[in-house]
Amino acid sequence: MQPSKELIDALYRERVLRAREMPAEEKLLAGADLFEWACEITKAGIRSQYPDADEGQVQAILAQRLALQQRLRESP
Repeated sequence: MQPSKELIDALYRERVLRAREMPAEEKLLAGADLFEWACEITKAGIRSQYPDADEGQVQAILAQRLALQQRLRESP
């Protein structure tokens, strides 16, 4: 059974309200945690895309992707 749009919207609203109540220090730590989580998800995708890549190669590809993202963010 799939969750309804109303349930998804309600859960999202709860998350937003909780985030608004967080002290700045917790928000900063949560941001770092989210970045680490996103990097782990990205590395899993890289491993799937390049199954023969060792950990150093996975890290290098991740670094390339992060650098590309930064260049795209900075471009007008």
